[in-house]
Amino acid sequence: MKRPTIADVARRAGVSKGAVSYALNGQPGVSEATRQRILAIAAEIGFNPSSAARALSGSTAAAIGLALCRPARTLGIEPFFMELISGVEAELSARSYALTLQVVADPDAEIAVYRRWWGERRVDGVLVCDLRVDDRRVPVLEELGLPAIVIGGPGGTGRLASLWSDDAAALVETVEYLAALGHRRVARVGGLPELLHTAIRTEAFARVCRRLDLPDAVTVPSDYTGEEGARATRRLLSAPDRPTAVIYDNDVMAIAGLSVAQEMGLSVPGDLSIVAWDDSPLCRLVHPPLTALSRDIPVYGAHAARQLLSVIGGTDVGVLQDETSHLTPRGSTAPPRVK
Repeated sequence: MKRPTIADVARRAGVSKGAVSYALNGQPGVSEATRQRILAIAAEIGFNPSSAARALSGSTAAAIGLALCRPARTLGIEPFFMELISGVEAELSARSYALTLQVVADPDAEIAVYRRWWGERRVDGVLVCDLRVDDRRVPVLEELGLPAIVIGGPGGTGRLASLWSDDAAALVETVEYLAALGHRRVARVGGLPELLHTAIRTEAFARVCRRLDLPDAVTVPSDYTGEEGARATRRLLSAPDRPTAVIYDNDVMAIAGLSVAQEMGLSVPGDLSIVAWDDSPLCRLVHPPLTALSRDIPVYGAHAARQLLSVIGGTDVGVLQDETSHLTPRGSTAPPRVK
Protein backbone atom coordinates (compact mmCIF):
# COMPACT_ATOMS: atom_id res chain seq x y z
CA MET A 1 0.00 0.00 0.00
CA LYS A 2 1.72 3.16 -1.22
CA ARG A 3 1.64 6.39 0.68
CA PRO A 4 -1.36 8.53 -0.39
CA THR A 5 -0.50 11.53 -2.57
CA ILE A 6 -2.22 14.70 -3.65
CA ALA A 7 -2.71 13.06 -7.04
CA ASP A 8 -4.72 10.27 -5.36
CA VAL A 9 -7.00 12.87 -3.77
CA ALA A 10 -7.39 14.71 -7.09
CA ARG A 11 -8.21 11.52 -8.99
CA ARG A 12 -10.86 10.39 -6.53
CA ALA A 13 -12.41 13.86 -6.36
CA GLY A 14 -12.32 14.32 -10.14
CA VAL A 15 -10.45 17.64 -9.91
CA SER A 16 -6.97 18.97 -10.62
CA LYS A 17 -4.08 18.84 -8.15
CA GLY A 18 -4.24 22.63 -8.05
CA ALA A 19 -7.86 22.48 -6.90
CA VAL A 20 -6.88 20.02 -4.18
CA SER A 21 -4.14 22.41 -3.05
CA TYR A 22 -6.62 25.30 -2.89
CA ALA A 23 -9.05 23.21 -0.87
CA LEU A 24 -6.49 21.85 1.57
CA ASN A 25 -4.94 25.24 2.22
CA GLY A 26 -8.21 27.14 2.56
CA GLN A 27 -7.57 29.29 -0.50
CA PRO A 28 -10.22 30.64 -2.90
CA GLY A 29 -10.63 28.91 -6.25
CA VAL A 30 -13.00 26.05 -5.44
CA SER A 31 -16.60 25.98 -4.28
CA GLU A 32 -17.40 25.13 -0.68
CA ALA A 33 -19.05 21.87 -1.74
CA THR A 34 -15.94 20.86 -3.66
CA ARG A 35 -13.73 21.87 -0.77
CA GLN A 36 -15.69 19.69 1.65
CA ARG A 37 -15.64 16.75 -0.76
CA ILE A 38 -11.85 17.04 -1.15
CA LEU A 39 -11.31 17.27 2.61
CA ALA A 40 -13.48 14.18 3.17
CA ILE A 41 -11.57 12.17 0.55
CA ALA A 42 -8.22 13.29 1.98
CA ALA A 43 -9.27 12.16 5.45
CA GLU A 44 -10.60 8.84 4.11
CA ILE A 45 -7.33 7.83 2.44
CA GLY A 46 -5.09 9.21 5.18
CA PHE A 47 -3.76 12.29 3.38
CA ASN A 48 -3.63 15.11 5.91
CA PRO A 49 -3.91 18.74 4.76
CA SER A 50 -0.68 19.55 6.59
CA SER A 51 1.19 17.30 4.15
CA ALA A 52 0.06 19.14 1.02
CA ALA A 53 3.14 21.30 0.55
CA ARG A 54 5.59 18.39 0.86
CA ALA A 55 3.40 16.26 -1.40
CA LEU A 56 3.42 18.90 -4.14
CA SER A 57 7.16 19.40 -3.94
CA GLY A 58 7.97 15.68 -3.68
CA SER A 59 10.42 16.43 -0.85
CA THR A 60 11.26 14.03 1.98
CA ALA A 61 10.58 14.66 5.65
CA ALA A 62 14.28 14.33 6.60
CA ALA A 63 13.12 12.66 9.81
CA ILE A 64 12.67 9.15 11.18
CA GLY A 65 10.14 8.09 13.79
CA LEU A 66 10.37 6.15 17.04
CA ALA A 67 7.14 5.28 18.87
CA LEU A 68 7.62 3.69 22.29
CA CYS A 69 4.85 1.76 23.99
CA ARG A 70 6.13 2.34 27.50
CA PRO A 71 4.91 4.57 30.35
CA ALA A 72 6.57 7.96 29.88
CA ARG A 73 7.69 8.00 33.53
CA THR A 74 9.78 4.85 33.05
CA LEU A 75 11.74 6.16 30.08
CA GLY A 76 13.54 8.77 32.14
CA ILE A 77 14.87 6.18 34.59
CA GLU A 78 15.72 3.34 32.19
CA PRO A 79 19.22 3.96 30.81
CA PHE A 80 18.78 1.55 27.87
CA PHE A 81 16.43 3.77 25.90
CA MET A 82 18.30 6.96 26.70
CA GLU A 83 21.56 5.41 25.48
CA LEU A 84 19.86 3.92 22.41
CA ILE A 85 18.37 7.29 21.49
CA SER A 86 21.72 9.03 22.01
CA GLY A 87 23.28 6.69 19.45
CA VAL A 88 20.41 7.21 17.01
CA GLU A 89 20.68 10.99 17.36
CA ALA A 90 24.44 10.95 16.83
CA GLU A 91 24.01 9.14 13.53
CA LEU A 92 21.05 11.23 12.38
CA SER A 93 22.63 14.60 13.17
CA ALA A 94 25.60 13.70 10.99
CA ARG A 95 23.14 13.14 8.11
CA SER A 96 21.00 16.26 8.82
CA TYR A 97 18.07 14.06 9.84
CA ALA A 98 15.77 14.57 12.83
CA LEU A 99 14.20 12.07 15.24
CA THR A 100 10.47 12.22 15.92
CA LEU A 101 9.76 10.50 19.27
CA GLN A 102 6.30 9.67 20.57
CA VAL A 103 5.20 7.69 23.62
CA VAL A 104 2.03 5.66 23.05
CA ALA A 105 -0.34 3.83 25.36
CA ASP A 106 -0.76 0.51 23.53
CA PRO A 107 0.01 -1.29 20.23
CA ASP A 108 -3.19 0.00 18.60
CA ALA A 109 -2.13 3.58 19.32
CA GLU A 110 1.34 2.81 17.97
CA ILE A 111 -0.12 1.47 14.71
CA ALA A 112 -2.29 4.59 14.41
CA VAL A 113 0.83 6.74 14.82
CA TYR A 114 2.58 4.87 11.99
CA ARG A 115 -0.41 5.38 9.70
CA ARG A 116 -0.58 9.09 10.52
CA TRP A 117 3.17 9.68 10.20
CA TRP A 118 3.28 7.96 6.83
CA GLY A 119 0.09 9.54 5.51
CA GLU A 120 1.18 13.02 6.58
CA ARG A 121 4.75 12.51 5.32
CA ARG A 122 6.11 13.38 8.75
CA VAL A 123 8.79 10.67 8.62
CA ASP A 124 10.69 8.78 5.94
CA GLY A 125 10.97 5.61 8.03
CA VAL A 126 10.66 4.21 11.55
CA LEU A 127 12.62 2.26 14.15
CA VAL A 128 10.52 -0.44 15.81
CA CYS A 129 11.39 -1.49 19.37
CA ASP A 130 10.06 -4.11 21.79
CA LEU A 131 9.22 -6.74 19.18
CA ARG A 132 6.35 -8.89 20.44
CA VAL A 133 5.46 -12.50 19.87
CA ASP A 134 3.22 -12.54 16.75
CA ASP A 135 3.63 -8.78 16.52
CA ARG A 136 0.64 -7.08 14.82
CA ARG A 137 2.77 -4.09 13.85
CA VAL A 138 4.83 -6.10 11.36
CA PRO A 139 2.08 -6.84 8.79
CA VAL A 140 0.77 -3.28 9.09
CA LEU A 141 4.18 -1.81 8.30
CA GLU A 142 4.56 -4.24 5.40
CA GLU A 143 1.14 -3.19 4.07
CA LEU A 144 1.96 0.51 4.35
CA GLY A 145 5.33 0.10 2.67
CA LEU A 146 6.80 2.27 5.43
CA PRO A 147 10.61 1.82 5.55
CA ALA A 148 11.48 0.26 8.91
CA ILE A 149 14.21 -1.36 10.94
CA VAL A 150 13.06 -3.69 13.71
CA ILE A 151 15.42 -3.60 16.66
CA GLY A 152 15.00 -7.20 17.75
CA GLY A 153 14.76 -10.79 16.64
CA PRO A 154 15.84 -13.15 15.29
CA GLY A 155 12.60 -14.07 13.58
CA GLY A 156 9.18 -12.50 13.88
CA THR A 157 10.03 -9.57 11.60
CA GLY A 158 8.38 -10.73 8.36
CA ARG A 159 9.83 -8.95 5.34
CA LEU A 160 11.05 -6.03 7.45
CA ALA A 161 14.77 -5.44 7.91
CA SER A 162 16.05 -6.01 11.43
CA LEU A 163 19.03 -5.59 13.74
CA TRP A 164 19.34 -8.03 16.63
CA SER A 165 21.66 -9.21 19.37
CA ASP A 166 21.99 -12.83 20.54
CA ASP A 167 20.25 -12.70 23.93
CA ALA A 168 20.21 -16.50 24.21
CA ALA A 169 24.01 -16.74 24.00
CA ALA A 170 24.44 -13.98 26.59
CA LEU A 171 22.02 -15.71 28.96
CA VAL A 172 23.84 -19.03 28.59
CA GLU A 173 27.20 -17.37 29.34
CA THR A 174 25.76 -15.84 32.51
CA VAL A 175 24.25 -19.05 33.89
CA GLU A 176 27.41 -21.01 33.10
CA TYR A 177 29.44 -18.38 34.99
CA LEU A 178 27.18 -18.61 38.06
CA ALA A 179 27.26 -22.42 37.96
CA ALA A 180 31.07 -22.34 37.75
CA LEU A 181 31.07 -20.23 40.94
CA GLY A 182 29.14 -23.04 42.61
CA HIS A 183 25.57 -21.72 42.51
CA ARG A 184 22.89 -24.44 42.31
CA ARG A 185 19.78 -22.33 42.99
CA VAL A 186 19.60 -19.66 40.29
CA ALA A 187 16.55 -17.48 39.56
CA ARG A 188 15.73 -14.86 36.97
CA VAL A 189 13.49 -11.79 37.18
CA GLY A 190 12.34 -11.39 33.59
CA GLY A 191 10.79 -8.58 31.61
CA LEU A 192 7.37 -8.34 29.98
CA PRO A 193 6.42 -11.89 28.89
CA GLU A 194 4.79 -10.77 25.63
CA LEU A 195 8.06 -9.35 24.28
CA LEU A 196 9.95 -11.65 21.93
CA HIS A 197 13.35 -11.06 23.52
CA THR A 198 11.87 -11.95 26.93
CA ALA A 199 10.56 -15.23 25.50
CA ILE A 200 13.96 -15.96 23.93
CA ARG A 201 15.73 -15.32 27.25
CA THR A 202 13.20 -17.42 29.19
CA GLU A 203 13.62 -20.39 26.86
CA ALA A 204 17.43 -20.10 26.88
CA PHE A 205 17.45 -19.88 30.69
CA ALA A 206 15.32 -23.01 31.08
CA ARG A 207 17.40 -24.91 28.53
CA VAL A 208 20.81 -24.12 30.02
CA CYS A 209 19.58 -24.80 33.57
CA ARG A 210 18.37 -28.26 32.49
CA ARG A 211 21.71 -28.94 30.83
CA LEU A 212 23.62 -27.90 33.96
CA ASP A 213 21.24 -29.83 36.22
CA LEU A 214 19.97 -26.79 38.14
CA PRO A 215 16.49 -28.11 39.04
CA ASP A 216 15.40 -25.17 41.21
CA ALA A 217 15.84 -22.56 38.47
CA VAL A 218 12.78 -20.34 38.06
CA THR A 219 11.82 -17.22 36.07
CA VAL A 220 9.53 -14.63 37.66
CA PRO A 221 7.92 -12.23 35.13
CA SER A 222 8.03 -8.50 35.77
CA ASP A 223 7.69 -5.21 33.88
CA TYR A 224 11.19 -3.65 34.11
CA THR A 225 10.20 -1.19 36.87
CA GLY A 226 12.01 -0.96 40.18
CA GLU A 227 8.76 -1.53 42.07
CA GLU A 228 7.99 -4.81 40.33
CA GLY A 229 11.64 -5.88 40.47
CA ALA A 230 11.62 -5.34 44.23
CA ARG A 231 8.33 -7.24 44.64
CA ALA A 232 9.62 -10.20 42.65
CA THR A 233 12.85 -10.24 44.68
CA ARG A 234 10.96 -10.31 47.99
CA ARG A 235 8.96 -13.33 46.83
CA LEU A 236 12.10 -15.17 45.74
CA LEU A 237 14.08 -14.39 48.89
CA SER A 238 11.18 -15.28 51.19
CA ALA A 239 10.99 -18.84 49.85
CA PRO A 240 12.31 -21.68 52.05
CA ASP A 241 14.91 -22.62 49.44
CA ARG A 242 15.73 -19.11 48.31
CA PRO A 243 18.07 -18.68 45.33
CA THR A 244 21.72 -17.91 45.89
CA ALA A 245 21.93 -15.98 42.60
CA VAL A 246 19.43 -13.86 40.65
CA ILE A 247 19.67 -12.56 37.08
CA TYR A 248 17.62 -9.43 36.29
CA ASP A 249 16.45 -8.45 32.81
CA ASN A 250 17.46 -4.81 33.30
CA ASP A 251 19.61 -2.67 35.56
CA VAL A 252 16.72 -0.86 37.29
CA MET A 253 15.25 -4.11 38.60
CA ALA A 254 18.69 -5.37 39.61
CA ILE A 255 19.35 -2.27 41.72
CA ALA A 256 15.91 -2.63 43.32
CA GLY A 257 16.75 -6.28 44.04
CA LEU A 258 20.03 -5.29 45.67
CA SER A 259 18.16 -2.88 47.94
CA VAL A 260 15.62 -5.54 48.93
CA ALA A 261 18.34 -8.08 49.73
CA GLN A 262 20.11 -5.58 51.96
CA GLU A 263 16.82 -4.65 53.69
CA MET A 264 16.27 -8.34 54.44
CA GLY A 265 19.69 -8.58 56.06
CA LEU A 266 21.32 -10.56 53.27
CA SER A 267 24.88 -9.92 52.20
CA VAL A 268 25.64 -9.32 48.53
CA PRO A 269 27.51 -11.29 47.28
CA GLY A 270 27.96 -13.51 50.36
CA ASP A 271 24.33 -14.61 50.63
CA LEU A 272 23.12 -13.57 47.18
CA SER A 273 24.84 -12.92 43.86
CA ILE A 274 23.21 -10.44 41.48
CA VAL A 275 23.63 -9.98 37.71
CA ALA A 276 22.05 -7.11 35.74
CA TRP A 277 21.23 -7.13 32.04
CA ASP A 278 22.53 -4.11 30.08
CA ASP A 279 25.32 -2.44 31.96
CA SER A 280 24.92 1.24 32.82
CA PRO A 281 26.54 3.88 35.07
CA LEU A 282 23.94 2.95 37.71
CA CYS A 283 25.44 -0.54 37.95
CA ARG A 284 28.86 0.92 38.76
CA LEU A 285 27.63 3.49 41.29
CA VAL A 286 25.90 1.16 43.77
CA HIS A 287 27.68 -0.87 46.46
CA PRO A 288 28.73 -3.44 45.64
CA PRO A 289 28.97 -2.58 41.94
CA LEU A 290 26.84 -4.96 39.90
CA THR A 291 28.09 -7.70 37.64
CA ALA A 292 26.38 -6.93 34.34
CA LEU A 293 25.89 -7.96 30.74
CA SER A 294 27.60 -5.21 28.79
CA ARG A 295 27.40 -3.93 25.24
CA ASP A 296 27.76 -0.53 23.59
CA ILE A 297 24.13 0.53 23.40
CA PRO A 298 24.77 3.95 21.78
CA VAL A 299 26.64 2.15 18.98
CA TYR A 300 23.71 -0.27 18.71
CA GLY A 301 21.39 2.72 18.21
CA ALA A 302 23.75 4.28 15.66
CA HIS A 303 23.84 1.02 13.70
CA ALA A 304 20.04 0.86 13.67
CA ALA A 305 19.75 4.46 12.42
CA ARG A 306 22.39 3.86 9.76
CA GLN A 307 20.57 0.77 8.51
CA LEU A 308 17.25 2.61 8.41
CA LEU A 309 18.73 5.41 6.33
CA SER A 310 20.03 2.75 3.94
CA VAL A 311 16.54 1.25 3.66
CA ILE A 312 15.08 4.71 3.03
CA GLY A 313 17.68 5.15 0.29
CA GLY A 314 16.53 1.97 -1.41
CA THR A 315 19.18 -0.49 -0.18
CA ASP A 316 18.08 -4.04 0.69
CA VAL A 317 19.47 -4.41 4.21
CA GLY A 318 17.90 -7.68 5.39
CA VAL A 319 18.63 -9.16 8.82
CA LEU A 320 21.83 -8.11 10.60
CA GLN A 321 23.29 -9.44 13.84
CA ASP A 322 24.98 -6.92 16.12
CA GLU A 323 27.34 -7.38 19.08
CA THR A 324 26.37 -9.98 21.68
CA SER A 325 26.32 -8.74 25.27
CA HIS A 326 29.30 -10.01 27.28
CA LEU A 327 29.57 -10.59 31.00
CA THR A 328 31.47 -8.02 33.09
CA PRO A 329 32.05 -9.48 36.59
CA ARG A 330 32.08 -7.03 39.50
CA GLY A 331 31.56 -7.14 43.25
CA SER A 332 27.97 -8.44 43.25
CA THR A 333 28.88 -12.02 42.34
CA ALA A 334 30.94 -14.59 44.24
CA PRO A 335 30.78 -18.27 45.22
CA PRO A 336 27.81 -19.03 47.51
CA ARG A 337 28.53 -18.99 51.21
CA VAL A 338 29.16 -22.46 52.65
CA LYS A 339 26.63 -23.26 55.38
